[in-house]
Amino acid sequence: MFDIKWIRDNADAFDASLQRRGLAPQAAALVALDDKRRATLTALQDAQSRRNAASKEIGKAKGAKDEATAARLMAEVADLKDTIAKGEDDERKLDAEIKAALDVIPNLPRADVPDGADETGNVEVRRVGTPVRLDFAPKQHFEIGEALGLMDFEAAQKISGARFVVLKGALARLERALASFMLDLHTSEFGYTEVNPPILVKDQAAYGTAQLPKFAEDLFKTTNDFWLLPTAEISLTNLVREQIIDEAQLPMRVTAWTPCFRSEAGAAGKDTRGMIRQHQFSKVELVSITTPDAALDEHERMTACAEEVLKRLGLPFRTIVLCTGDMGFASQKTYDIEVWLPGQNAYREISSCSVCGDFQARRMDARFRPKDGGKPVYVHTLNGSGLAVGRTLIAVLENYQQADGTVIIPDALKPYMGGLTKITAAKT
Repeated sequence: MFDIKWIRDNADAFDASLQRRGLAPQAAALVALDDKRRATLTALQDAQSRRNAASKEIGKAKGAKDEATAARLMAEVADLKDTIAKGEDDERKLDAEIKAALDVIPNLPRADVPDGADETGNVEVRRVGTPVRLDFAPKQHFEIGEALGLMDFEAAQKISGARFVVLKGALARLERALASFMLDLHTSEFGYTEVNPPILVKDQAAYGTAQLPKFAEDLFKTTNDFWLLPTAEISLTNLVREQIIDEAQLPMRVTAWTPCFRSEAGAAGKDTRGMIRQHQFSKVELVSITTPDAALDEHERMTACAEEVLKRLGLPFRTIVLCTGDMGFASQKTYDIEVWLPGQNAYREISSCSVCGDFQARRMDARFRPKDGGKPVYVHTLNGSGLAVGRTLIAVLENYQQADGTVIIPDALKPYMGGLTKITAAKT
């Protein structure tokens, strides 16, 4: 969400940033719309002032027993009433039109974000660990899970349809172990506060983090007008909506493990097998609320926290910075972390960590009161996956698979697996 006054004062910079995102200039059209709204508001105020003055003149005319003048003024006031009603209606419509136009404009990329039209413009920042090279033909996660008898897509299809899975036994426990490990790491070592948030959210909550209105088709909606959480970013970030908090409370760092639901609109034909792209999955989310001055350092810190999960699990990964054409709608800058999957012989995304500036804060009206006692300032928000639990399970299966079809449990997860050190086939 942008301040129309800022766009008016920085029209060239605004259009240049949109162009970096591959979008056409919009400042002139927005300013013209705002000019129309301003003119309408001025005319409305003039009409209201004249109505007030005429009302007073009516009293004077009646006091002087000048019935002709009083009648003329009363007719004028009646006309002004209609004019004012129309002006108020026009103002509401123009306000709504401006808001609707601003609502679908993405955040502006930071100057240090690489330019590019799509994912080919992304830039690798670092690579950690050596991709696993197995001395046998590696299997993909779904081949491993199905052979173990612990990953059932057929049952899920009967229950819910495509893009769902049933995990059983040791794999169900492994997913729970991964989430617990991540939460323990983020809360005990990295200073995040664990939250158990609602997974049904209102329109204004999804609007606040910019999932609405532009991405409604990517979400699931209940019949009584709640949205199923596509990411805990919504619930966690909205914890500060419509508040003015003291600067001493910042940075605020929160984390949650929740189910997430996405329609995967536009994903037809992509990752149709396995757990990479599902309608329901679980994720450990990280959210930070900071001051503007601290936001960039917090972005680096958050990314490092997410990376540490992979380091502790011994999973090779690389971190890339997304280019202007591939970054998310609300983001100013995004790091994607991609984990190595031997079964695919490729790196695949397992986390995105984004700094959003005050883009979401303006939509939520979330501000902080500076220590120096100045006027309230919009907070800056950040979010990231720490990590996507299902995709981490995939990475463990593929990187720790053995030639006999079993899967070794990473050392970091053994305390969470009840003494289990290896996943073997389910007994039939």
